[in-house]
Amino acid sequence: MQKVSFTTKRNGPVKILCLGAHSDDIEIGCGGTVLSLIAQGQELHVYWVVFSANPERRAEAIRSADMFLSGAVNKEVIIKDFKESFFPYTGFEIKASFEDLKRQISPDVIFSHYRHDLHQDHRVISELTWNTFRNHLILEYEIVKYDGDLGSPNVFIHLSEEICSSKCKLLVENFKSQHSHHWFTDDTFRAILRLRGIESNAPDKWAEAFYGRKLVIG
Repeated sequence: MQKVSFTTKRNGPVKILCLGAHSDDIEIGCGGTVLSLIAQGQELHVYWVVFSANPERRAEAIRSADMFLSGAVNKEVIIKDFKESFFPYTGFEIKASFEDLKRQISPDVIFSHYRHDLHQDHRVISELTWNTFRNHLILEYEIVKYDGDLGSPNVFIHLSEEICSSKCKLLVENFKSQHSHHWFTDDTFRAILRLRGIESNAPDKWAEAFYGRKLVIG
């Protein structure tokens, strides 16, 4: 399997923009990748943007982001309060938020939602990511849920057992408001990481997977 890297030698940290519709989306979709990069000693400047969170979930999101990004060189955590499940109807305001982001940062890599995700809020964030950032590396992450919308991703990032365990533990510990959902469990998160590890022949069994729609390698 061919291996490439989105990081290169440079002066200063790698700038990463993580976008999530809801307070746990980033952690589910690419939390292991962020933890892994930090553990490998990669200097990161992370912009972590959550678009919807009520007061309880806002507190969870801030606490979780602090833990996932504890080793980052620099971090900016932004929590917005757009109404959950209504993103298609408040697209103008969300679009304005993306325009603000574009003026603040030109990231090296962006993690966002999968364009064919069946949750309407996720699709809006994915669409606006591509509308706003037209000359950037964008990797679309996946989220397991009852909709049954998992596909065939084409980009994989291998995780160690330690990183896999840390990701799952932090998710379960930090988002207690989600414990009523039968799918929000350690074994669910491990299951998808194991499946993607099998598909990408991961040496330590685990991997996060993404969709890379446009990649320029040079």
